Amino acid sequence: MFKRQNSTANTVYYNIMTTLEIKGDWNIIKGKMKQKWAKLTDDDLQYVDGKQDELVGRIQKRTGETREVVEKAIKESSKTDCCS
Repeated sequence: MFKRQNSTANTVYYNIMTTLEIKGDWNIIKGKMKQKWAKLTDDDLQYVDGKQDELVGRIQKRTGETREVVEKAIKESSKTDCCS
């Protein structure tokens, strides 16, 4: 028999993997974000463990973009550079 997987555990795993992927390529992603939104500074893009929401909020505040747009831009920057 197959065990039904806990959706909360899957969500936590997905969030951890996304966080690790972002942290792994963070300098590259920072450069891409600064190219996309020239208003961003190094202080705006300071990544600290457990502060992902704060980081997204800072980018939102500085650029006026929605959370979804910011998260999508970060994710796309991560994807394009992991395979080059």
